[in-house]
Amino acid sequence: MDYIKISSVSPKLKVSDVHYNKKEILTSIRQLSENSVKVALFPELSLTSYTAADLFFSADLLEEAEKALEEIIAFTRNLDMVVILGLPVRHEGRLYNSAAVLFEGEILGIVPKQNLPNYNEFYESRWFTAYHRTHGQQIDLGAHKRVPFGNLVFSAGEYSFGVEICEDLFATVSPSSSLSLQGAEIIFNLSASNELAGKSVYRRDLVKITSAKNIGAYVYSSAGPNESTTDLVFSGHLLISEYGTVLAENERFSIETDQITAFIDIARIRGERLRNTTFRNEAVNPQYLAEKVSFRHASYEVVGFDRKIDPHPFVPNNPEERKTRAREILAIQSHGLAKRLNHLHMKKTVIGISGGLDSTLALLVITKTYQILGIPHENIITVTMPGFGTTDRTYQNALELCRELGTDLREISIVEASLLHFSDIGHDKAVHDATYENVQARERTQILMDIANKEGAIVIGTGDLSELALGWCTYNGDQMSMYGVNASIPKSLVRYLVRYFYEEEFSGNISRVLKDVLETPVSPELLPKGTEDELLQMTEDIVGPYELHDFFLYHYMKYGAGYRKILFMAETAFRGVYDPETIRKWLKVFVKRFYSQQFKRSAMPDGPKVGSISLSPRGDLRMPSDASYDTFMDTLE
Repeated sequence: MDYIKISSVSPKLKVSDVHYNKKEILTSIRQLSENSVKVALFPELSLTSYTAADLFFSADLLEEAEKALEEIIAFTRNLDMVVILGLPVRHEGRLYNSAAVLFEGEILGIVPKQNLPNYNEFYESRWFTAYHRTHGQQIDLGAHKRVPFGNLVFSAGEYSFGVEICEDLFATVSPSSSLSLQGAEIIFNLSASNELAGKSVYRRDLVKITSAKNIGAYVYSSAGPNESTTDLVFSGHLLISEYGTVLAENERFSIETDQITAFIDIARIRGERLRNTTFRNEAVNPQYLAEKVSFRHASYEVVGFDRKIDPHPFVPNNPEERKTRAREILAIQSHGLAKRLNHLHMKKTVIGISGGLDSTLALLVITKTYQILGIPHENIITVTMPGFGTTDRTYQNALELCRELGTDLREISIVEASLLHFSDIGHDKAVHDATYENVQARERTQILMDIANKEGAIVIGTGDLSELALGWCTYNGDQMSMYGVNASIPKSLVRYLVRYFYEEEFSGNISRVLKDVLETPVSPELLPKGTEDELLQMTEDIVGPYELHDFFLYHYMKYGAGYRKILFMAETAFRGVYDPETIRKWLKVFVKRFYSQQFKRSAMPDGPKVGSISLSPRGDLRMPSDASYDTFMDTLE
């Protein structure tokens, strides 16, 4: 099970009218169950209303709440859904602001509030007792004996969760941190947070940050505007956040019952926690040591999956965020190279320019580096090396870009050298196989390396993250350089960065050239071109669409997602773009190439990490070069 369907509800209610509130809650429970929701969360003290004030001292109100709870418990008997709702609970002469966790006609546990606000507009300590472990870990509630009480982690096997109540989230040390460390992957918060100017933004940020800090999900339900407005107004704010991202949020101030629903990615949470050694080694606050409560759902079938899966996870959707990200990435690349040049006491760089995306981005990064260091562009030695497959379009773009930037442009054809090498090794030039292609790639690398030695310079690599993932590079050819500035930039992001340059940083002829580079099909140009100078070798026809491979790479490296899950996510993200069999076909290619080509990454040169994903053998991926991919291919079969 990878996804769990969760709902957060703020029901329409009446202050201290338990019967009315119960009916509204039951209506929501029925509807959510019919929609295959697995866990439904209701606000703090939702059976009685939060603003009942001194009516909490009324035995009648408390007894009515307990009777209503029994009716709701009975209603859940034949439902495959957990219900979490708030009510006041009496225990050993104390009254607790509590959450009842219900499932299949039973109380799984009662979680009392541990941090009672008693400042400004709040005075909960007037009615309730803040829970402490010395108050016991079990409770008798009506006919339900020895019900787990206190800090609890509820485990369904396929997922687990904890519960805290309103102020517990706002406390300096909150129960949710310790509950997460004890296995809770989702935290549910029953709340009654009143509205003040700007408070909703703070509340939203707090939920986001808490879900990120706990490497989990956080589901929040607050009391709505039908609470008493004697002194305060409540908005019914509902939030579902996963690992720092808000999946769902409502429009506040609905006077009718309001709800939000989202699918939480449990596998993603588990993958992140497995990788995070800080999380694994953190100590649990003894005050929040939890008992485990186990239960099982009848089914985990994903029904009505409507979670949006971003098809381009490396590139932000928001235009302004994309610009900010581009500037930050380019700063990391250029400052990384600046440090390397300063360390080597060098001012010259050598780069092969093909007129393609990767070499164009690398050249632009070098120019930004030279701006930082105050070095003139003529110290950038740009070498165009036309071969058998070089088209006039890419050739002219390469020349024009270098001239416009004022680099030391040199042209060295590799045709004669490659033909001589074919002769030396006895290769038929009419056989256009891997040898035919790799001879050209290695000839170009040799030229660049030798010029660097001659000029006292370093060779700047142009290969990107997507090519490294697929091993789409020639070992000891374009795989090698002295510093690879694009090493952690995937192809989908390379495209955007080049677009950023021509839209934001350049104009005139340079902008025109960059736009044409962006529109040129991706190709290594190692096979002969057509009779009309047309490009015949298209990379994405051979290895598959880079947008798919970048998607596969992101979810595999970021969360350790299984390939069946990646397939499901890709089918959702690219619905209407690629059919399922096409996606499966290219995912098989990805798996085979990712594992078989590790030896190239094991010997990759230094280069700056710019995002959360890198394939550096010194950092993010320590993988044996002879690992088998058979198990993973079997999974896809």
